[in-house]
Amino acid sequence: MKRLALAACSALLLTACQDLGQVDSGANALDLPDVADGTISEETMKRVTERLSSDEFEGRAPGTPGGEKTIAYLIEEFEKAGLEPGNNGSWVQDVPLVEITGKEFAPLTISGGEGGDMQLAFATDWVGVTYREDVQTALEDSELVFVGYGVNAPEREWNDYEGVDMTGKTAVILVNDPDYGTESLEGPFNGKAMTYYGRWTYKYEEAARQGADGAIIIHDTEPASYGWNVVESSWSGPQAYASRGDNPPPMTKVNGWVHKEKAREILAAAGRDLDELMAAAREQDFEAVPLGLTASTSFRNDIRTFSSQNVIAMLPGSERPDEYVMHTAHWDHLGRCTPAPDGDDICNGAVDNATGTAALVALGAAHVEAGPAERTLVFLAVTAEESGLLGADYYAANPVFPLNQTVGGINMDAFLMAGAARDVTVVGPGKSQLDLFLDKALMNDDRVTTPNPNPEAGYYYRSDHFAFAKRGVPMLYLDGGEDLIEGGREAGAAVAADYRENRYHGPKDEYDPNWDWSGVMSDLSLFYRIGRMLADSTSWPNWNEGDEFKAVRDENCAEDGAGCAPA
Repeated sequence: MKRLALAACSALLLTACQDLGQVDSGANALDLPDVADGTISEETMKRVTERLSSDEFEGRAPGTPGGEKTIAYLIEEFEKAGLEPGNNGSWVQDVPLVEITGKEFAPLTISGGEGGDMQLAFATDWVGVTYREDVQTALEDSELVFVGYGVNAPEREWNDYEGVDMTGKTAVILVNDPDYGTESLEGPFNGKAMTYYGRWTYKYEEAARQGADGAIIIHDTEPASYGWNVVESSWSGPQAYASRGDNPPPMTKVNGWVHKEKAREILAAAGRDLDELMAAAREQDFEAVPLGLTASTSFRNDIRTFSSQNVIAMLPGSERPDEYVMHTAHWDHLGRCTPAPDGDDICNGAVDNATGTAALVALGAAHVEAGPAERTLVFLAVTAEESGLLGADYYAANPVFPLNQTVGGINMDAFLMAGAARDVTVVGPGKSQLDLFLDKALMNDDRVTTPNPNPEAGYYYRSDHFAFAKRGVPMLYLDGGEDLIEGGREAGAAVAADYRENRYHGPKDEYDPNWDWSGVMSDLSLFYRIGRMLADSTSWPNWNEGDEFKAVRDENCAEDGAGCAPA
């Protein structure tokens, strides 16, 4: 097989390293093999998408009869495609889930200010939940410490917690990361492109690692990319989590949000100005500020345990079967939901994500037809994405295939039926050497890459691949193109807006026999080539220098001699 050695480079944009004829025989060379196109069945895509999004499956909610039907159907389709069970002879991985519903919320009481106690009302002023499986949650006179953006990033020489002991205290944290307001992609945290350090999930995790009892994020609409109404609705009902097991990671007692104007009042009670603290937090020499105030609250929790399943199929490799290339998509959707005006209350999730799940089947069948690749190809349909990437996170925390033997992968989440495009949208460009596999795979297409137009929203951190990425496994996340052959970018934006406003997470995300599949099939051809290249390559692509996930990948690769080796 002809192979091309391509010098690996660190790039902020996908235009870097476009000279695919460059050869480097040194330690940083990437092996990018030529691969033939696969035969991907449009009929399979239509058939599986239509079936999964039919009313028979009742919206595919985990833990429901519709969810169980989905799992059984996927096993049937994977077996029909010629794939093998991926979990030691089983098609499934059990995913234990916990649903915690807070109730009887006391106000968030702030004490110690000159004006006396402040009481913040739940939902309108603040929201909070616990990740702990405790019937009763109480935060009692926990000292408040303003920790800026709550970032501890050694590779960027940035630590907002340096010199402060957070044991038993509550961190008050800004949303996004320190340079979010930059117009360019230049800066210590990639300018306006959000890094993982800007996501609320990271901020709660880091506060817990620092020993905090509480973590409260100051909501701000622009850097959050959504209003307080989204926070209030998302954080005031049942919250589902993957079960943490017997050795859970550190967890705070309370994680929450506070309305920005209430945060301004709290800081004023401490003799501090919010705007001045926000400006100070953008500087590398920022030091955490004890506020001389305490926070108290309490609430009760209803706890429900249930289980769902990830479905795992594979095509064993012919030369290096213990090295794995992942393909991920979530099979779940919302089940029954708020009815449409016509009374329809089933959120069928045809685009989101029956299309991506069907792609696992169609790609798997195409690879089977082509014969085994050198590495093992894995097709992972995960559960409970809509509840917070829970199935993917559970797999990545309890991997069937060791993460230091997992080369990388591709995530597929919702194919819009927009028709053929001149481009492909890359969510999170410039993060890893997988960009070079993408560039090579595009050589035979008359298409270009378009970086995600809203990097500040942090979409790279909001789909199933992220569970792998934060544990070091390089993952690509691609969307359909925006520059449509018929109508250009204006038409592409109109299709996306129509779906978002009229169908997304609603009962009208239904299968349409008149859909134009040309763009989807073009994307799947690209995904096939990337997957096959990774599976036939000898290289282990890594994250680019300075990326927040490179350190954990390097650590995993160094654990023993049987795992990956940095490219």
